Amino acid sequence: MIRRQVAEESILFFSILKWFFLAMVSGASVGLVVGCFMLALDAAIGSVQVIPNYYYLLPLALVCTSWVSRRVVPQADGYSTNRVIASIHKNVLVHPFSVVKAFFLPIITIACGGSAGREAPGADIGAGLSAGLSRLLRLDPADRRKLMICGISAGFAAVFGTPISGAIFGVEVLFVGALLYEVLFPSFVAGIIGYQVASAIGVVYVHTPIKFVPLFTEDFFLKVVVAGIFFGLVTVLVIETLRATRRFLEKHARRLVIRALAGGVLIVLLVELTSEKYLGLGVAQMALYTSGQPAEWFDFLLKLVFTALTLQAGGVAGLVTPVLFIGAASGSFFAKFYTISSTHLGGLYLADLLKFQNPVFPALGMVSLLAGAANTPLSASIMAMELFGPEIAPYAAVTCLISFLMTGNRSIYPAQVLVIKKTRSLGVQHGREMGDVHQRYYLHDTRVAGGLWLFARRTKKAIRRLFAFRRKKR
Repeated sequence: MIRRQVAEESILFFSILKWFFLAMVSGASVGLVVGCFMLALDAAIGSVQVIPNYYYLLPLALVCTSWVSRRVVPQADGYSTNRVIASIHKNVLVHPFSVVKAFFLPIITIACGGSAGREAPGADIGAGLSAGLSRLLRLDPADRRKLMICGISAGFAAVFGTPISGAIFGVEVLFVGALLYEVLFPSFVAGIIGYQVASAIGVVYVHTPIKFVPLFTEDFFLKVVVAGIFFGLVTVLVIETLRATRRFLEKHARRLVIRALAGGVLIVLLVELTSEKYLGLGVAQMALYTSGQPAEWFDFLLKLVFTALTLQAGGVAGLVTPVLFIGAASGSFFAKFYTISSTHLGGLYLADLLKFQNPVFPALGMVSLLAGAANTPLSASIMAMELFGPEIAPYAAVTCLISFLMTGNRSIYPAQVLVIKKTRSLGVQHGREMGDVHQRYYLHDTRVAGGLWLFARRTKKAIRRLFAFRRKKR
């Protein structure tokens, strides 16, 4: 008996040691390359965007990136995090050349003004380098899969400077409703090491703790719940707009070059009519929103249009950073809208009920849209603490979960696999990809107990019976 216990603990010890070593190597390599990518991107932005009307280069940039992405690396799509997720589910190693693609093409897209993000390059580089490491070490398919997940975690952590949420994101983003606990330890190690290596080579991260988060009260909690519902609706708008834009461009511009050129020209025209603040990453603008500067009511809508045109027309980059921008702008709009409202309702003014708490709602909007769009409420909630301080944690958890539930069977990553239902009221088949689930779900009329529609129908029938009983009594 004792011998068996010793053997068991020895196996567990060497397993921990093995994955500690593999995760360290993966995290260090990913952190180094992603850090170099971040520095190169900043240098490119600084060099290109000093040119007057630099965004005139965007149509040519989109033509270039779309052609290279589809011809040279045919497996790649615009925001390639989805492709990485699909590769992990199918246990297919990411092509080594995808690392080169993920390094250079997003720089071209973003530096020339494309509204896109940096997390897809981070995930692509992380998965590609980890896949190469697994080939070198001749790991079995299960270990290769785990190492690629570690690479995603390290890439996300190195991009956003959030090692804990980065580690959780790599594990949480694969499935909707499940966590791969056996990968948590190496993902944490890879995320922390990746962040530390990127910081060591000169990548600077900006975290803005919010020091005046309101204390818990019933009124403020109600504001947070209403905000979560609003962010969920905005998330649905984001996902559906991306899909509609893709269908529209594919229908009216079937040739790759024409689609990219048309999308780039439309963005240039929109810039001339609006502002340059919707171009690129928008990190500086997000910082303004989360520091108290109010947003215009149309800021999040225009950023959504710019992002949809950039990525669906052929831009190669990520989607998370624009989602964070849209979330911050929509949060500022939410607070501003209810602040200026003077609608009288039941003896209370809506402005008094939902008074703006600056800058809490822009911060909540950032993480809530990430939670709903990527179906990652846990990592988004932890990201809120890492970016804005621990005081915002309970409110971020509430809005992230509400946004996650409100999104339903939608995702910016259609390759995600559904493990659990978000509600029993929707009939869906487990084990399907989210892109397929969205097309196949159906309503369970008998399971919408508590839903407004069924409640209204039953109330109507009860009223009819009451009036019929009264007529009979007369």
